[in-house]
Amino acid sequence: MSYRFQHVHIVCKDLEEMIRFFTEVLEAKLIDRRKFGTADGASLDLDGATVNLRVAREDEKMVGDASQSTFGYDHIGLEVEDVEGAYKDLTARGYSFFMPPTEIPNMKIAFFKGPEDITIELCQPL
Repeated sequence: MSYRFQHVHIVCKDLEEMIRFFTEVLEAKLIDRRKFGTADGASLDLDGATVNLRVAREDEKMVGDASQSTFGYDHIGLEVEDVEGAYKDLTARGYSFFMPPTEIPNMKIAFFKGPEDITIELCQPL
C-alpha cells in the first residue's frame, strides 16, 4: 500500500478572506466554490496540492481557534525558492512573523500567522 498527500481541509470563519489570502498572497488558483455537506466552501490548487476551505456547518459547534495549540493540526509548510524574499514580501503586506528567516541543518525556515491565526511555515532547502 502506498500513500501520498491529496489535500488539506481548513474550517474558517471568513471564507472570502481565506480565499483572498490563498489566491492573492500565496498564488493558489480557485478551482471551484462548492458545498461540503451543508457548509459553503471552496477548493483551491496550491501548486499541485489541494486546499479545501469551508465555514462551519449549521449543526456544528466550533470550539477554539488557530491561535491556540491543539492536538491535530499545527501548521502548513510551504516550500519557497527564497525565504528572505518571501519574508520581505509578506512583511510588506502586513503579515507578522514570529520566527524570522532562520537557518537549520539543510534548510532555511520562517513562521508567520495568516488569516484567522493559521500558522504557516516557509521552507527553503539549502
